[in-house]
Amino acid sequence: MRITIASRAALVGALLLAGLGAGVSPAAAANPAGVASLGSAAFTKGNSAPISISSLADCAVEGPTSNSSGVVSRTGITFGGGTSTCTTTVVDPANDVTTTKSEAKGENFELSALVSSSGPRIKIRSYSVSCTATQNNTNASWTYGGATGIGTLPSPVPVGYVKPITKSNGTLLAEAIFNEQTLPGDGSIGLTMLRIKFAPASNITGEVVIGRTACSPTP
Repeated sequence: MRITIASRAALVGALLLAGLGAGVSPAAAANPAGVASLGSAAFTKGNSAPISISSLADCAVEGPTSNSSGVVSRTGITFGGGTSTCTTTVVDPANDVTTTKSEAKGENFELSALVSSSGPRIKIRSYSVSCTATQNNTNASWTYGGATGIGTLPSPVPVGYVKPITKSNGTLLAEAIFNEQTLPGDGSIGLTMLRIKFAPASNITGEVVIGRTACSPTP
C-alpha cells in the first residue's frame, strides 16, 4: 500500500491501494463497487428538534450513475449543493474488463451551529472526493478549498487526523476528523473527507459528514 498527500492552494489528499489485501488486516466489511455522496448530517442542539439531512446526491456504479442536489439548509447547517457521477468504462470488451470512477463535487458548505456556543462558523467553498478502481488497484482522493473556521492543517494530512474545534479559551466544542479511511483488506477503499463530531460543551449531540466515497477492484 502507498499513501501520498500533497498540498497546494487547496488542500489535497490521496490514497492508492494496489493489489488485493495489500498487507492490511481485515477490519471492516467490504466496500461497495463504487459510490459517492456530498455528505449528510444528524445532530440535536439542546432541546431543539433534531436536525437530519440524509446522504445528498448519492450515486453508485450500479445506479443511479449520476445525481445532483440543490441547496439544502436546516437550522445551523447548509450544504450548498453539487453533483455526483459513478461511471463504468469497458477497457477490454472481449474479456469484459472494466474500470470505475465515483466522484462527488460540492460547494458552499456552512456550519453555524457552534456560533451560539462561542465557536467558529465553519465554511468550505468547494470540495470533492473521488474513488477509481481497476482490476489491480483502487485509488481514493479528496480536495477542498476556501475553508474558514477550521484552522491550519498539517501537510501531509495523516489518516484520521483530528483537529479540535474550540472556544477562544480552549474549551472543546467539536472534533473535525479528516481523511477517514476504511480498508477491509480486500483491496477496496472507503474514504470520508471530513467528519465533525460534536463535544458535550457545544450542547449538541451528533455529527456532520462532508464528502464520502468508496470503491472496490473491478471483476
